[in-house]
Amino acid sequence: MNSQPKHSEISRHLETEIAGGKYQDGARLPSEIQLVKQFGVSRPTVARALRDLEAKGLIHRRAGSGTFVRTNNERAASTRILGLLIPGLSSTEIFQIICGEIASLARVNEYGLLWGGSTNPRVDTDASLKHTGEICKQFIDRKISGVFFAPAELQPGQGEANKHLAESLREAGIPVVLLDRDLLDYPARSDFDLVGIDNMASGYMVAEHLIKLGCRKIFFVARPFSAATVNARIAGVREALYRNCIEPSAGWIQCGDPTDRKFARTVSAGRQADALICANDDTAALLLRSLEAEGLRVPRDLRVVGFDDVKYATLVSPPLTTIHQPCRDIATIAFRTMMERLAEPTLPARSLSLAPRLVVRESCGAYLPRPKGN
Repeated sequence: MNSQPKHSEISRHLETEIAGGKYQDGARLPSEIQLVKQFGVSRPTVARALRDLEAKGLIHRRAGSGTFVRTNNERAASTRILGLLIPGLSSTEIFQIICGEIASLARVNEYGLLWGGSTNPRVDTDASLKHTGEICKQFIDRKISGVFFAPAELQPGQGEANKHLAESLREAGIPVVLLDRDLLDYPARSDFDLVGIDNMASGYMVAEHLIKLGCRKIFFVARPFSAATVNARIAGVREALYRNCIEPSAGWIQCGDPTDRKFARTVSAGRQADALICANDDTAALLLRSLEAEGLRVPRDLRVVGFDDVKYATLVSPPLTTIHQPCRDIATIAFRTMMERLAEPTLPARSLSLAPRLVVRESCGAYLPRPKGN
């Protein structure tokens, strides 16, 4: 459920349309009456949304004439603007929290903020990457001050597309701070600032927890074209197995569609695994349904854990053991990093990793008896 005030939703929607080029410089926006009908809200709510956009320097209102998008020159003279380039914004809860906090910090520090992200959840097509590219071009054309960028995942061609977007911004002289994930596969590292949790430590932490519970046959489950963070989590799991003198099972890294019952049968066939570490909570939640459809009981037959600690992690059955993402802290550090980058462009690229925290719930079987023989 979206807890944002309605006026914030409207101003964000219009801000995205302006950034996306639907309303060009100097264009007239729909009237208040038209916006009331479009969003099904009261006129004071629409007026509040327009005041927010006006405070950011994106529009100006002429008495008796209407509301108009400010020109590039007008915006440059009136305010400083940052951008959010988040392809998975509408389908990834952690980025909604991170971006909301960045928006608050921008407002306090007298920066305007343009939101750019996918409006269609789970679109794994070229259209989504194309849309992100169009938003990026708008940011460059508007000469905004800096961009927070969460590289796209789960899409063919994402690697080159992500690099192209970041390099385009760099060539335009616009600083970039990466959120959560790098452009390159772990352990490679790009030369952009990056803020997120310590993913290798996260993988180690959750694997060690399962090992202490008596698990020895631990599998890792991810979807195709997962983010670079997933490889770091796998590396952490591998290190935990090594330090506990456990030889990974053959084929212990499984990549596939968690909604596919055939894939669920593959990862659970013959009880090859006694625990599944999923790349994130979304993958874990979808896999829980598939396993249940196959007649498997979690955690009695198979233990399942995830990463991120999104809201629905407590709503699925059984509730998910997971690694908590400190989203508001990530936002605070990312915003501070951007301010430092704007003040001193020649600083070396930095990786700022926040400590993970394990959240234990029922899905890991923490309260079950230890397996015999362990």
